[in-house]
Amino acid sequence: MAIFKPGHLHIERHALNQDDFSYNLCIDYEVITDPKEGKGMLFTVHGSVEGKDLKEDFFLAKDQAFDFARHATRIAQKYGMPKNANISPLHKYYDEMFEDVRKQLDIKSGDPVKPEHL
Repeated sequence: MAIFKPGHLHIERHALNQDDFSYNLCIDYEVITDPKEGKGMLFTVHGSVEGKDLKEDFFLAKDQAFDFARHATRIAQKYGMPKNANISPLHKYYDEMFEDVRKQLDIKSGDPVKPEHL
């Protein structure tokens, strides 16, 4: 199950058997200005993986904001999500979130990337 609305993505999965895994995660995000990096997005991942509660924030500068899924996945893996977890069925929701992040940060094709972020 997944639900997207601007500024919020909720994804939930229930284990199908004892060898499977469960998670109930929300990713909330908002535009902020970091004194060092400038305009960017603050992401908050919260919920649970395999019954373990989690809540972590991370900031991505405007030119890095599209990398949110990798950061959120690493956080979930830290709390027990298998490294081989397949999120491809959720691709539609990540696309919607990607578009919302682009819109909120006013990112356009060809915008520069800071070399130190590469």
